This record gives sequence, C-alpha cells and structure tokens, in this order.
Amino acid sequence: MNKMAQRADSADAIVLRAEQITKVFPGTIALDKVDFNVYAGKVNVLVGENGAGKSTLMKILAGVERATSGKLLLDGKVIDIHSPHDAAEHGIGIIYQEMNLFPNLNVTENIFMAHEKVTNGIVIDRKEQRRVTQSLLDRLEQEIDPDESVSNLRIGQQQIVEIAKALAQDVRILIMDEPTSALSASEVDVLFGVIRDLQAEGVAVIYISHKLDELLQIGNYVTVLRDGKLMAERPADEIDVSWIIEQMVGRNPASLFHYQARELGGELLRVENMSLPRLGGGFTVDHVSFTLRRGEILGIYGLMGAGRSELFESLLGLHPEGSGTVWLDGEEVKASTIRQRIQLGMTLVPEDRQREGLVQSMSVADNMVLASLKKYLNGFYLSRRKESASVDRMIDEMSVKTAGPQQLISALSGGNQQKVVVAKSLLTNPQVLLLDEPTRGIDVGAKAEIFEIMNRLAGEGYGIIFISSELKEVLAMSDRILVMSKGKITGEFSRGEAGEEALVAASAGGHGPSARRSHEGEAERPVSSFRSRSSR
Repeated sequence: MNKMAQRADSADAIVLRAEQITKVFPGTIALDKVDFNVYAGKVNVLVGENGAGKSTLMKILAGVERATSGKLLLDGKVIDIHSPHDAAEHGIGIIYQEMNLFPNLNVTENIFMAHEKVTNGIVIDRKEQRRVTQSLLDRLEQEIDPDESVSNLRIGQQQIVEIAKALAQDVRILIMDEPTSALSASEVDVLFGVIRDLQAEGVAVIYISHKLDELLQIGNYVTVLRDGKLMAERPADEIDVSWIIEQMVGRNPASLFHYQARELGGELLRVENMSLPRLGGGFTVDHVSFTLRRGEILGIYGLMGAGRSELFESLLGLHPEGSGTVWLDGEEVKASTIRQRIQLGMTLVPEDRQREGLVQSMSVADNMVLASLKKYLNGFYLSRRKESASVDRMIDEMSVKTAGPQQLISALSGGNQQKVVVAKSLLTNPQVLLLDEPTRGIDVGAKAEIFEIMNRLAGEGYGIIFISSELKEVLAMSDRILVMSKGKITGEFSRGEAGEEALVAASAGGHGPSARRSHEGEAERPVSSFRSRSSR
C-alpha cells in the first residue's frame, strides 16, 4: 500500500485498487502508471481536466477498455475484467457521461436492456420490470411514466433514467461519470440522498464531476489526475476547491476567469413580445422582450423549466407556432425558417452537443463545415481546398486539441467537442451567437478557454447571449443579466447590480428592486409544469 493509501482512516477498507495502470493509444499515453483506491462505503471522487485520463480509467474498471499494463485488485485479489459483463459479475456498474439510451424504446425497456427479468428463463416479465422501474423513479422522486418513450424526455429526465438503470443492478461499486450535468438543483439533492443510502448499504461510489463545490459536498476521498498521471489523493475534509483546481491545472485558480471590460456598440438585436404557447394552455415563453448591443455578453439565468432553451429555439425559428417581433441590426426579421435566420446572422450552440450539435460518425472537419457547406461550393462540387483552409483556421483560433481535421469527433474530449460546435457556428458568419449551457460537462480549464473565446468574440463586435445554470459563471461573464421564471423575464440586472441572492430571488419568481416585468401591468397567467425534452 502506498503512502497516499496510508493517509486513509484505518477503518476505511479498500474494496478495489487500480495499481500502476498504463493505457497507450496510438500516438498518446492516456494513463501513465496510475494508482487509484476505491474505499468501501465511501464516495471516491476522481477529478481532472478533460483529457486527464478519468474516463479511460473508468472504462478500464468497467471492462470497456483493457489496460496496456498494470493490475486490478478486488478485495486484495487480482482480477481480470475483459468486458462489461465481467465487470457486472464483479459487482461494478457505471453511469456514462454521454448518455447510452435507446430513444425509440420506453423508460422501462431502457432500464432493463441486456439484463431483462424473465420467467422460466424464457419470457420477459414486463409487469415486474415496470413495477421495479416505478419504484426506482419513486426513489428518485421523479414523475416520469415508465412507458414513456425516452425520445420524449428532456435531457435532465434522460439523465435520471441513466441513474435508475444503474440502480436496477446489484452493484458493490458504482461509477458515476458526470451524473448531475443535466440535473436541476432539486434533482441533485435527491441524487445525493440516494448516494448516501448506497453508502449506508456499503456500496462504494466513484464520482466524477466538473462541479467542484459539489465534489466536496458529497465526497469522502479526492483523487486528482493531470495529463494521464496521478497528482494526489486526499481525504475531502482536508482540502478545498482552490487546492483541487491547482492540482488539476497547475496554476492558481484566480487566474482562470477574467472579465474583459469593453466599450459596447449600438443596439444589434431587439426582441418584443416573444411568445410560445404551451400544449394545454399558457405559455412556455411568455411575452418576453429584451435588447442586445454589439459586443455585449448577455447572460440568462433561471431554473429548470424556466423557458430559456425554448426562447433560443424561438429566436432561431424552430417553433413556427410562436409569435413575436425580432429586429436584427435595425431590420425587422421576416425570415421564418432556421436556415433563413442562420443566413441573416443568428446561430445557436445547443445545450446537448452530442445529439443536436454534432454528428458522431463524422470527422472534426466535416462537423465544422456542416452548417456552412454552401460557402464551399464550386459549381456542383465542394471545394476541399476552401474547406480545409477554413477548418485549419478555426482549429487554430479555437485551440482545438485534435490529432488532425480528419479525426473522428467522438475521439475528442467534451471541451474540444464544444469548441468544434462553436467553430461550426462561427463559420456561418453570424452577428448574434446564442450559447445554451456552453460549459455543461466540461472541466474548469476548458471552461476558462470557452470564456476566453466568448470575451474575444465580444471584443470583435459579436453579440452573445448565453444560458447558464451556474450562478458564478453568469456573474463572472455577463455585462448584463436577465433572469427567467415560468416563461417570463422576472429580473434584469446590470453587472454592478447583480448578486447571487438577487438572481436566486428573481429565478423563484420574486421581483427585487432591479427586477422587471416582461409584460408590464399584465395579470399573471397560470403556468403548469412543462414537459419537453428541451425544457429548461
């Protein structure tokens, strides 16, 4: 046992140990002689920047990858894990960062995929599967129909289904890779309660997240990886967020986030009475009006279901049933289709980059030019020379870490995939960038790079509107902040006025001194909960 393991409380037994694990891929060493201890009945936090080797190590533990060298010990005995089935036999389960669901199947079918409950070893017991699914959803305090198709669920609900799928298996060790990236604050609280129940049952949880405050709230031990190497392991009660960041990135956390003051230009975008009716009555977006100036970064904060994503979708023409008036650069926008609005200079970086921002089977280059192919036409053919020049320029400007333009997009880290989505939007020559949760599921270093890109683009005169559920991000980056609740704008704050307490109050529907009504003098409409896969 190494010195770091000896730091643990003597009562905390190591149930699983990865010892001197090395994993070599063509052209790169993903893991370099890494030790990792998993303590029984504890939350074992694993942190590091994207590309640090976290997911690779977890895939080795889960049987998806094989280590080039090193060994795994379960209860002190060497084990061989050749497949996910082997891992399951040893009681190791995993919730993947990128959801692994079948959208054409219902919730119950997804939860029991590949480990169905059968009677007489032949017939699937659908009634029992549905009963267990309902009990799991009740445990997670979710009103999700077990018979609902997964394709109809919003991303946060799909995350809940992934968690329920893991809980349905009898595990000793449960790996949670970014389990809260799409969850609301209340859903996170419920998940933490479930984790504590698992701990009480002796289950060891391996927990990966980029939400550093969250790690110290739930974790017992913290292990940090950087560039495929083990940096440190410490009990969580001995460290703080600054220590974690410094171990992760090798520099003071205060240097990561910079607001860049700049002189704002004239009005670029004006939106008046943007509305989107809800099935069953009421509005998902309820008569929203606001403006955006050139060079301005406008933050939009709110809770799950506030209508933020639907506002973006309405601006880009995704909902023809919506209404409202939009002016871009002084001209009223008459275009109604998404393609036409992109051509006018509006573009959206969606919240779910995997499903809505990228094509996983395509290369970095092909993904980048996907929204601007018309620019590269030479008669009836695409000019590969023009494409290549644009792609190379964007890889350089966005600092995309890739082996080359033809590398599959799925091989990139989350932060670099997000840069490709932003690059794809920029190649359409936009004036207004709509960024929906641009830092969801990426590490603190990649967040800093995304923020640097936003600052640079704003400095070049782009108008930027971004949605974030992270208070600190909205406060750090915004020139001005709008708060949404139940489809309305319930608060507007200048940079000097904004504070966490005021934003939280406005997001709950409160109206502080700097808050405003989006539809002055109008009676409050009754708003019921909205169930949509993109509702935020």
